[in-house]
Amino acid sequence: MSHVSISTKKAPALFVGHGNPMNAIGQNEFITALNALEKNIQKPKAVLVISAHWTAPYNALSLHESELLYDMYGFPKELYTVTYPAKNADFLIPQLQNMIPDLRVEKRALDHGVWSVLVHIFPDADIPVIQFCINTKLSLREHFELGKALGVLRESGVMIVGSGNITHNLKEAVLSEKDAPIDAWAKEFDEFVKDAILARDFDALIDFESRQRYARLAHPSIEHYIPLLYIAGASTPYDNSRFIYEGIEHGNLSMRSWILEETQGNKDDSKNR
Repeated sequence: MSHVSISTKKAPALFVGHGNPMNAIGQNEFITALNALEKNIQKPKAVLVISAHWTAPYNALSLHESELLYDMYGFPKELYTVTYPAKNADFLIPQLQNMIPDLRVEKRALDHGVWSVLVHIFPDADIPVIQFCINTKLSLREHFELGKALGVLRESGVMIVGSGNITHNLKEAVLSEKDAPIDAWAKEFDEFVKDAILARDFDALIDFESRQRYARLAHPSIEHYIPLLYIAGASTPYDNSRFIYEGIEHGNLSMRSWILEETQGNKDDSKNR
C-alpha cells in the first residue's frame, strides 16, 4: 500500500500584517493568533520571508548570521533587546539562484518585519530563515509572478511569509491610540482586499491602484502592500484560504493576516499554477 510521507506535505504560505513593532514584545489578540499557528501547522523545514522593510533595485537573498536589524526608532529599550537566533536557510540558495539567475546574496541582518513576526510563530527560533528582497524595479504583476515561482518551494516544506500591511499610512494613523475610531477609507480598502482574496481575483489585487478609490491613501508608498502579492502568487486553487486575524488598529492600520494551507488529497496541483 502506497502512502505519502508527512515530510512531503506542502508548507503553508502566510501574509502577516505586522503593524506596530511593539507587537514583538506585547500580548494581544493578534499575537495570540500568531502563537496558535505553531500548534496548528506542520513544522516547516525553512521559512522564506518577504518583508516590507527590505527594498533594493535588484533581486537578493540575505545571510543574517543570527543577527537582528533594529530598524525602528523611538521605542522602549526593551524592544532593542529582542533576540531571534534562527539559523540561515542557506541550503535554499542554489535552488533559488537556479530559479532567479540574477539573484544576489548579501550579508544583512533580519529586519523587524521578519523577527517581530517569527518571534511569535516559532518562538524557539529553531526553523532556518532566509529573507528575500523586494526589487523596486519590478511591476506589481512581476512581483505576483515571482511569488508564483517561489510557491514551488512550498512543495518541499518551505513556508513562505509575506510581512507588510494591507493599509499603511502612518501620517494618517493615530499612533498614540491603538483603539482609535476606524477611518471609513481604511475599512473600505481592507474590505476590497478581503473580497478580492476570497474571490481569488488576483488581477484586482495587482491593479489595486486603478481599482480602488482609496489606493493612494491606503498606500502612499507600496512596499507594505507588495508582500501580499507574493502570497497571492504562491497560492493554488486547492489551498484552504482563511484569515487568521482581522482588525484595524490606530485608526487605519489593517492587521488582516491571511494563511494558505494544503487541503487533503490535493498534493499534485503544480499544473494548476
